[in-house]
Amino acid sequence: MADTGIFATTAEVGYKAGSGASATSKAEAYVNSFMTQVESYINSTCRYNFSDNYTTLNADTKGILKEVASNLAAIYVITYDMSGYTSRIEAEDIINVLRDRALAGLDLLRDKKVTDFVREVV
Repeated sequence: MADTGIFATTAEVGYKAGSGASATSKAEAYVNSFMTQVESYINSTCRYNFSDNYTTLNADTKGILKEVASNLAAIYVITYDMSGYTSRIEAEDIINVLRDRALAGLDLLRDKKVTDFVREVV
């Protein structure tokens, strides 16, 4: 099976989920499912279809999409099974950092002041 996500790879999601992530939830099939959901969420939240226009986006915009998508997908990976972390608090701390960065990235993607920059064609 190959990565089917557009914005981020299984490996990038795995890096962010950390060493405590379960083998099942960080498997490619699961991450592909999480990425489909995350990409749809990002597109809907921003009211712009980044997926369909991905190849025309500049590198900075792609970087923000990669960060937001991998952060959100990593949250799904972690919440699937927290038993591999030293404590639930450790897993929740990682989730909180990922969530904060994902929300900051979504704010950038939605911000009208940077809309032209974000959607700039290369």
